[in-house]
Amino acid sequence: MAETEAALRTVATNVKAARTRAGLSLDELGRRAQVSKGALVALEKAQGNPNLATLVRLADTLGVSVSALMQGPQDDRVRIVDAADTEPLWTGDRGGEARLMLTTPGPAPVEVWRWRLEPGETYPSHPHQAGVHETVSVVTGRMTLVVDGAEHDLGAGQTAAFAADAPHAYRGAGTGTCTLLMTVHLPPGPVTPGRPA
Repeated sequence: MAETEAALRTVATNVKAARTRAGLSLDELGRRAQVSKGALVALEKAQGNPNLATLVRLADTLGVSVSALMQGPQDDRVRIVDAADTEPLWTGDRGGEARLMLTTPGPAPVEVWRWRLEPGETYPSHPHQAGVHETVSVVTGRMTLVVDGAEHDLGAGQTAAFAADAPHAYRGAGTGTCTLLMTVHLPPGPVTPGRPA
C-alpha cells in the first residue's frame, strides 16, 4: 500500500511539474489530453488511480515519456530493471498485461515495454503525437497488429515498425500466449503551448 501511495505521489509531482513547464492550465491540459479537470486535480493531489490510457494521453500532450511521469530521478550510469519489480500498467480481461520497463534518457527518449497478450485479447491505443514511432518484436506466440484499420499478422521472431500517430491496436492471435517487446520512440523536445496535441 505504501509503495502505491509513493508511486502516486511521484506521478502527481511529475505531472504538475511537466504541466507547469509546458505553461498549461489544468483546463487546457484536460482539453488537449481529453482528461477531465476533476481527474487532473485529483491526480495532482496524489488521489485516484490513473489508468494506462490516461497516462499515455497526458505524456503525449506534455511531450514526455510515460515513465517520466512515473519515475523519480535516476542517478545510475547503468540501470537494470527486473520485470518482477515493475507493476503492470495495463491488465487485460484474459490475463494479459503491459509493463513499462524503462525509458532511456536524452532529448529523444525511448520507452521499453514488455507485453503479454492472450488469444483474442486486445489493447486499443489512441493516436500518439506526430513523430512517435513504435516497434513491436514478437518473442513467443502470434499477434495481430492493427494500424489505421489495416491488420498485420506477426509471429515469433518478427518485428514491425510504424508511425504511431494513427489509431492502432495489439491483439493476441493463435492458440497460445503472445509475448512481445515494444519500443516507443518519442520525438525530441516538449510539446509547445498552442501546438495541438
